[in-house]
Amino acid sequence: MNGKRNIVTGLFVMALFMAYGFLLIYLRDFAPGKEAWIENYIKGSHFESRLAHVHGNLFALLNIVIGYLLLQFKDRLSNTKIISWLAVAGILMPVGILMEVYLSFPPVFVLIGAIAMVLSVLILAGAFYKMK
Repeated sequence: MNGKRNIVTGLFVMALFMAYGFLLIYLRDFAPGKEAWIENYIKGSHFESRLAHVHGNLFALLNIVIGYLLLQFKDRLSNTKIISWLAVAGILMPVGILMEVYLSFPPVFVLIGAIAMVLSVLILAGAFYKMK
């Protein structure tokens, strides 16, 4: 279940952030008032929106890869449950960026997600290092 959770989460999150990317393209190229959007393209919430899109897809892909590795090496790796849940919690980073942009939330979810993903990757690296 540990790897499957990450693959399913990763695929769903990737689909959502891909759709969000299409929204960003629409706002930049086709929406009424696109000139104002383009004028603010490199600053503020527009920049953060693009960061969320990129990191959302990156963290989704990381979840897919981590899930695959957990499934392939489940009998030989340690700490698979914590690795899996930390990677899923990493999705809080790009979601936290969107919560900052659209809901004025503090960046605490961004930090929690970033730390969770880094820990997941570090613990997975350590588990592979120890693997016989």
